[in-house]
Amino acid sequence: MTPKVLLVEDSSSLAVLYKQYLKNEPFDLLHAATGGEAKRILERTIPSLIILDLQLPDMQGDEILEWLEEKNISIPVVVVTAHGSVDTAVKLIQKGAKDFLEKPIRADRLKTSIQIHLKQAELETMLDDIQQKMDRERFHDFIGASIPMQGVYKIIDAVSDTNASVFIIGESGTGKEVCANAIHNESNRKDKAFVAINCGAIPKDLMESEVFGHVKGAFTGAATDRKGAASLADGGTLFLDELCEMDLEMQKKLLRFLQTGTFTPLGATKEHKVDVRIICATNRDPLLEVQEGRFREDLYYRVHVVPIHMPPLRERDRDIVTLAEHFLRIYSKQDGRKFETIAKEAQRYLKRYTWPGNVRQLQNIIRNIVVLNDEKSLGVSHLPPEVMASTATKPSASHAPNSRLSVVQQTSPAPSPIVEAAPEMASTSMSMESAVSNTPPNAELSNAQGVTIRPMWQIERETIQQAIDYCDGNVLNAAVLLELSPSTVYRKKQAWEAEDSAS
Repeated sequence: MTPKVLLVEDSSSLAVLYKQYLKNEPFDLLHAATGGEAKRILERTIPSLIILDLQLPDMQGDEILEWLEEKNISIPVVVVTAHGSVDTAVKLIQKGAKDFLEKPIRADRLKTSIQIHLKQAELETMLDDIQQKMDRERFHDFIGASIPMQGVYKIIDAVSDTNASVFIIGESGTGKEVCANAIHNESNRKDKAFVAINCGAIPKDLMESEVFGHVKGAFTGAATDRKGAASLADGGTLFLDELCEMDLEMQKKLLRFLQTGTFTPLGATKEHKVDVRIICATNRDPLLEVQEGRFREDLYYRVHVVPIHMPPLRERDRDIVTLAEHFLRIYSKQDGRKFETIAKEAQRYLKRYTWPGNVRQLQNIIRNIVVLNDEKSLGVSHLPPEVMASTATKPSASHAPNSRLSVVQQTSPAPSPIVEAAPEMASTSMSMESAVSNTPPNAELSNAQGVTIRPMWQIERETIQQAIDYCDGNVLNAAVLLELSPSTVYRKKQAWEAEDSAS
């Protein structure tokens, strides 16, 4: 299919000139003389690229950028302005522009810009198609196509048709029970029962009865025989959530059950045998629990056959917005609200937040926003204070090079929406020794007032990565924000990635 390029230019003479420049190019050129005409064209056809003049007779060109974002239409835009500057470029890039051209435009510059962005759009489409074929965005009740989740899906595929015990480890709210359900539903036991017990929610005096059942008169209040979870799950799957919360005496009885497949209900004398697949989960570090004497070592090795580590939400990058949009659609439909999209700036804050409560916390926040508001787009103003106060994730200390040079940096509760430029480390001529000797005498005092001393390499890397994230991965745009050479940013980024892969 021949790509289409929409030219939005009110000057008929310039439009004729640009058409002359592009008459032999391998794409169809559409022309709109006003912003209103451009919108009408965009409502019936989606071009591959837009060349947009900022000064239009009926509106400013940047209103078209805002309209595209509101409509959730993703098209690369090259802005044409007679007042080009770095400040203008930054503002336009923040609103979604990919590039800007300064009048008067040379033919070769116009052709090159269009060719680059059409090729980039083509490659992105191809990569998206390949990625969609390779990755699963939905898997049972999971939603997410991030690399960590693809790893979880593959382990579930591999382990489902076996009888091996699975130990799911992950923070609260990461979806451990969803994982257990997926294993059950992928297995040949899917037509039998899936029984879940939260070991942390049941008093230890009742745990044995909950798992193994009891007979009438076994204890005060036992008026009838009652089947336990082990009997109810016969032929199916028994999921023991928060296993590390279980009492040590009960752990001993559970171990025997796992080894023999037999148990004796509380108060009974006859053993029962069942065929049960065991899946366990915990939000603690099980080895630490063993070391501290709260979890039996023999039970640990019995259940820790196939471990599955559920990634925290902060490590699932693009899944954060995907999940937020999913919850937004569900709750908007349930409550009759108008919400349809999440604004780009709000998405950036969602992706920067560390999500200590993981998917459950994200779900609750979106639920709260939908209940208290009724607009078409979820914006920054709807986000709670804890999300607004988020900062980008810092690089791990294990990636630090050998350097003692550091600076004093004041911690701030909320990041500025404009990324500040980072100085180039190569331009520093001051030695490490002189930097230390020239430290202000009040540095220690300031430390007590909430100032942290951090290595310069961390600040440089963090600032550059913030800029790249802010520009949705566009290194060229990030370089403009940082007032650095694109080659410098590429070189540093490649060096860090090589260092990460080697560590």
